[in-house]
Amino acid sequence: MGIEHHYLDQRSASDERPDRNLALELVRVTEWAALAAARWVGRGEKELADGAAVDAMRLVLDTVRMDGVVVIGEGEKDEAPMLYNGEQIGDGSQPSVDIAVDPLEGTTLTARGMPSALSVIALSNRGSMFDPGPCVYMEKLAGGPELVDLLDLDRSIGDTLQGVAQRRGVGVGDVMVVILDRPRHEERIEAVREAGARVRLIADGDVSAALLAVDPDSPVDLLWGVGGTPEGVISAAAIKCLGGQLVGRLWPRDDDERRAALDAGYDLERQLTVDDLIRSDDCFFSATGVTDGDVLQGVRYQGAAGASTESLVMRSRSGTVRRVHARHDRAKLRTIAGELLG
Repeated sequence: MGIEHHYLDQRSASDERPDRNLALELVRVTEWAALAAARWVGRGEKELADGAAVDAMRLVLDTVRMDGVVVIGEGEKDEAPMLYNGEQIGDGSQPSVDIAVDPLEGTTLTARGMPSALSVIALSNRGSMFDPGPCVYMEKLAGGPELVDLLDLDRSIGDTLQGVAQRRGVGVGDVMVVILDRPRHEERIEAVREAGARVRLIADGDVSAALLAVDPDSPVDLLWGVGGTPEGVISAAAIKCLGGQLVGRLWPRDDDERRAALDAGYDLERQLTVDDLIRSDDCFFSATGVTDGDVLQGVRYQGAAGASTESLVMRSRSGTVRRVHARHDRAKLRTIAGELLG
């Protein structure tokens, strides 16, 4: 069965193109989610932090002029009261779009007051966003535009690192790979180190790590490892805006998940590119920092009345990348959203 099976809407992605820059409207969505989550930074309550981000994101999404369907959300309807997979979002007017959300990437990071928590949303034409189905995890390899032809999950990491070093004009010892700090990655970490390259371990944050891997000003050259499939789709939207490549392969966690994926027609050997994960040349991405990180500054408070946010806002059609620094009047926001935004 072809890959076309795994999209919620089968119309051509070019049948209906958004004609306005929705990213500039989506930044309000991630700003509110970040402001809500930030009230829970360092308080040890990751579920409450995530719930606050979800509530705030949903509140603003309902005001956006679009007919949206959540393809990548907080889970199935019986698991998530809001922003669940298949949920209708927006005011119902055109354009018709697919939506991927991660209201709080880094719930544990937020609860512990650690770096690099983000609020993230991506959007593309209806029928263009890959539906991961039962596969929660994906093997990923990502890098910048000059490394696209080197990214192959079937190639040994040693050969890939040699190629990256040659392309960069540096020694392998200067190459940095960002990897999630998980037991499943012990062999990968050792393989990178045996090849002579360096490893940067992160506690959480697939999307943030992917952004680092394609940023020419970042010390990171590659992202490698197994992370969330939803985060892979969101990362693909960002990379389509920034340039670079992410290749991914679905990674079932057990035999039951493998069987479910095969029964649903998924090809578990296929390497998916950003163009497979987002089948549109017009996608939008917005991320707002919750805690300080390499990509974005977190929410900062100016006394009892003010707050500031930093966001990354992008559109693939134009290739425009904006950093938005915003100041917020918390007292006025409370008149709109109550105590949700502190």
